[in-house]
Amino acid sequence: MVDFDALISKLSALGFNNVPVEHAAVENVEQWKEALGNVSNGLPNNYVLTKTLIYKPKQAKSEPFAPVVVVAKDDTLFNSKALGTTLKFKDMRFASEDVLKDTFQTVKGSVSPFVLGNVSSETIGNVRVVIDKALVNENNIAFHPLDSLRTVFISGPTLLAYISSIEGLEHVTELDLASLAGAAPAPVAGSAVKVPKKPAATVVKTEESTGSSKLGIEASKEKEFSKWYQQVVVRSDMLDYYDVSGCYILRPTAYFVWQQIQEFFDAGIRALGVRNCYFPMFVSQRALEQEKDHIEGFAPEVAWVTRAGTTDLAVPLAIRPTSETVMYPYFAKWIRSHRDLPLKLNQWCSVVRWEFKNPQPFLRTREFLWQEGHCAYMTKDEAYSEVLDILTLYRRIYEELLAVPVIEGVKSEKEKFAGGVATTTVEGFIPTTGRGIQGGTSHYLGQNFSKMFDVVVEDPEGTSTERPKIHVHQTSWGLSTRTIGVMVMVHGDDKGLILPPRVAETQIIIIPCGLTYKLTDEDRRRVTDACLAVEARLKKVGIRADTDLRDNYTPGFKYSHWEVRGVPLRLEIGPKDLEKQSVLSVRRDNFVKTPIALDKLETTLEILLHTIQDDMLIRARKTLNERVKMVHKWDDFVPTLNSKCLTMIPWCEREECEEQIKARSTRDAINDEAEDEKEPSMGAKSLCLPHQQPQDPPIILGQTKCVQCGHDAKRYALFGRSY
Repeated sequence: MVDFDALISKLSALGFNNVPVEHAAVENVEQWKEALGNVSNGLPNNYVLTKTLIYKPKQAKSEPFAPVVVVAKDDTLFNSKALGTTLKFKDMRFASEDVLKDTFQTVKGSVSPFVLGNVSSETIGNVRVVIDKALVNENNIAFHPLDSLRTVFISGPTLLAYISSIEGLEHVTELDLASLAGAAPAPVAGSAVKVPKKPAATVVKTEESTGSSKLGIEASKEKEFSKWYQQVVVRSDMLDYYDVSGCYILRPTAYFVWQQIQEFFDAGIRALGVRNCYFPMFVSQRALEQEKDHIEGFAPEVAWVTRAGTTDLAVPLAIRPTSETVMYPYFAKWIRSHRDLPLKLNQWCSVVRWEFKNPQPFLRTREFLWQEGHCAYMTKDEAYSEVLDILTLYRRIYEELLAVPVIEGVKSEKEKFAGGVATTTVEGFIPTTGRGIQGGTSHYLGQNFSKMFDVVVEDPEGTSTERPKIHVHQTSWGLSTRTIGVMVMVHGDDKGLILPPRVAETQIIIIPCGLTYKLTDEDRRRVTDACLAVEARLKKVGIRADTDLRDNYTPGFKYSHWEVRGVPLRLEIGPKDLEKQSVLSVRRDNFVKTPIALDKLETTLEILLHTIQDDMLIRARKTLNERVKMVHKWDDFVPTLNSKCLTMIPWCEREECEEQIKARSTRDAINDEAEDEKEPSMGAKSLCLPHQQPQDPPIILGQTKCVQCGHDAKRYALFGRSY
């Protein structure tokens, strides 16, 4: 039996490029009209409703069963007897419900030309198909795609191409059915339809211009990445758009991912002695401007509250873009002695950064969730040790939870955190666009902020008469919901989201299958009970499982529904599976199907979920490694970027050189590729100086030269276009 997603895929190849419309179940054309009238989005301006009628002609017992399928406009009237005479059948009778079920595997109200795909190879050669000529040149013809809960709109050429594609179908006739509306005419030979085996050139052109159409996700990840990304995050139920531009609603699927990150990271920092706290979101103008070098980078993004009700505030209040200037005055108050050190605080909160033109869900939003840690230490070594400990936790979040490989390193002087001494980072990579993306940063602030806010202690090694003041060494570090966007972009495909099992709210979805009309109610209950029993067993061992028992959707629809939402593993359970005492597992990441014995279910599935998690990271890491290219001469630099790769180059680390690299790569790139306003900076910038430096060949100080300027190179640097 053809399922829904297979049908949509086939129609897509034949020129169909619209999204199926969902509506209430209907049984006749009048109900269909009413149901479509209640649909607010997705309907073409003009469309034609249809009726698909199945007849069982009167035949001699010795003749093979030859049903007749008539596809017509819903308002076309014709005489069945006249049609029978034209087809050389004596008596045309409507097929019984048994014929609909046994031969076409459908029910009244859901009949359409697509049920021809359900006919067995033994019978299809005897089926007669009659197409109303009035449909052939129509553009938007409405049909039910296997059930009466949905409608697709296809063109006449696509209809003909679909019928032509049915293997073994031999008898297809095109008739002017309206001419058969009166009394039965003299026999007239219908003109046989010569349907081309391939779609017409115009249809193929339309498909290529719009991208292949998939259930739920129409945009192609490779061809329309930005559109694809927006469709995936919305249609997978991760987020929804809000009525304030640049702000988004995190739905439970996405928030669960964030909660898993919170739990993992919170445990990690608690082990390091960090404690959680919360500071107010409002910042006074005086406090915000106290560290001018630091706040200068945020100034264009600061949102201000200037009114309470109808009264203007005497002093405007900023909404925190970050919390250094909020917290550090209180560090100065709380830290009185070296015995108060180290002070290690973290807060989970939201921040607001307002100034940008093109918000992107998760990646660049005006309000976002994050954690920010702020710590104070007696010595530089203690502080920098913590910076690296936090960076390791960030790497583990990406790699162990999100299955996204990252590169650890330190930012250049130009790219480091404003007001800090050094910024360490984990850098991700989006293969589809060839762009790097900053994943999380951990900063060593040195004594810059403690000098500004007078966070000091007495030197514990001083004498009883002379104890000089020492400014503490500080760190700050932050990770945001950007992590979720990176995960989506790295793993998703043209069917939708792909979630790593460790962060999936539903790790396994169980779907009952094979519930045909032939089954008794008791048989159906057996399958349903088995699904619920499997769900209970899995939950008992800590696997997050759910069962889709919706009886108004086909299994095929459910498969596509959960594929869009990225559930890592699907279990299909039907009568035959129960006979074999097994279930069928289907992986979301690669669609590999594996039968699993019920008596080994828990152990096997736990191992399989771990395997999926590991495989996702292995695949992503392989891609990253293949797309980081060593470049030793400038002539290869821009072509490497244009091939959607990152570059690893010997670099002098001069800020002037970095500016020149960005300018030259922008100028050279624009010769070949238009600047995309929605994806920042066509020019390359330094992403990081990797902690793990390449050794083949190694940098030889005084000999190895910078790729761009020819000065002595100090280290290898990762350069690329970035978000």
